[in-house]
Amino acid sequence: MEEIDIATITKRSVHGVFALVSRTFFIQLIAFVTNFILTIFLTPATFGVYFVVSAAINFLGYFSDIGLAAALIQKKEEITREELKTTFTIQQLMVVTIVIIALLISNWVGAFYKLNSDGVILFQALAIAFFLSSLKTIPSIILERKLFFQKLVIPQIVETIVFSVIVVTLAIKGYGIASFTYAVLARGISGLITMYVVAPWKIGLGLSKSAARKLLSFGVPFQLNSVLALLKDDLFIVYLGKVLPIAQVGYIGFAQKWAFTPLRLIMDNVIRITFPSFSRLQHEKEVLARAVEKALFASSLFIFPSIVGLVTLFPYFIRIIPKYEKWEPAILSLIFFGISVVFSSISTPLTNALNAIGQIKKTLYLMIFWTVATWVLTPILILTLGFNGVAIASAIISLSVVAVVLIMRRYVKFDPFIIRYPLLSSLVMGIFIYLVSSFLIVDLIGLLIIIIAAIVIYFLTMLIFAKQEITSNFHLITKNLRA
Repeated sequence: MEEIDIATITKRSVHGVFALVSRTFFIQLIAFVTNFILTIFLTPATFGVYFVVSAAINFLGYFSDIGLAAALIQKKEEITREELKTTFTIQQLMVVTIVIIALLISNWVGAFYKLNSDGVILFQALAIAFFLSSLKTIPSIILERKLFFQKLVIPQIVETIVFSVIVVTLAIKGYGIASFTYAVLARGISGLITMYVVAPWKIGLGLSKSAARKLLSFGVPFQLNSVLALLKDDLFIVYLGKVLPIAQVGYIGFAQKWAFTPLRLIMDNVIRITFPSFSRLQHEKEVLARAVEKALFASSLFIFPSIVGLVTLFPYFIRIIPKYEKWEPAILSLIFFGISVVFSSISTPLTNALNAIGQIKKTLYLMIFWTVATWVLTPILILTLGFNGVAIASAIISLSVVAVVLIMRRYVKFDPFIIRYPLLSSLVMGIFIYLVSSFLIVDLIGLLIIIIAAIVIYFLTMLIFAKQEITSNFHLITKNLRA
């Protein structure tokens, strides 16, 4: 039974990778086309209203969960109906309270942000959509525990299509802000219906003190990690807006967005799959060690060359792309944010694995350290080095990956040097770009040629250094895709 279980976990994880990557590509494509059309028919002010009220609802979302969903996904034993009902009841009590408060203060929010009546109605619609989204939590938990990511992405795709079709249609007809109002409500309803078609669950209310106590022992520290991340990242940006000129904050945001793009595109999908997968393997330490190594290898395989290529080629982007020279002051920040991303691509899968095996307090201590270090070190470096101090501080703090590796190896004896092949191949690629770019990149065509050549050199180098690892992973993927 253990061998069958492990084989099933492997098969569903591989299918999940392709399902989530395909979903990400599809949703990003739809979002790009939608935003392009909306920029034609809507004013910047309309966009601003949507982003502001969305951010306000997202902020409230941090207080709608106390980590119970993550606790159920991580739980070693089978989850019970009693635990599902307890989780659903506690979450709905919190969500309904937040939604009622949001509706009651909607006029105050409108006055604070100087919104018109359409803006206030949009805020109220987002609050209702937030409630509809919360009703999908239990079916999502069931699918994630079973590693049925192919089913999990179906409601997300339906929501994206419904939202995009409605918001674009209404925007073209001149509905303005109301375009978003109708679209978010339709998205919430369609996603909820689709989720319960894909993963039916009989809604039930109930509260078990013993179940709640057990789940909260993991859930509360897990949610505290999210709150600390909010303080470390989003709140710190608010602080930067007070101590630095807005143009310098723009340089920081520009560099961070570019550097973190590979992390968001790749790591978010890796985490989504590995957390439930690692949780199912927590009783099989040898198998878990191999799974951690494969997660590290996969993330470094794509993130390392992306960062090296971005850092080495960015000066040429600035020179070739029209009106991009204004971003030249951001180059140094981009380099150090890139260093931070490289180390984060190692520490993130490991902290994810620590959470999966129940060592949530260890990751909480790490997050406390990262939050305090950010708020102490960054202001000091800003005073001494200017706005580049933000990225430099991020790079220095990311060196704590050594501590993450040592902590993880106490529980799982994995090989952290599995990343050496992507690292070495990325450096070879970077040296190639550095040596030939100044001669060949004179226009956009030359830049594209260098990018293609760099990709070819990287993967050829990987085949030379890590042919066995790549071959075994390729066979693993094809075998489980056929299964």
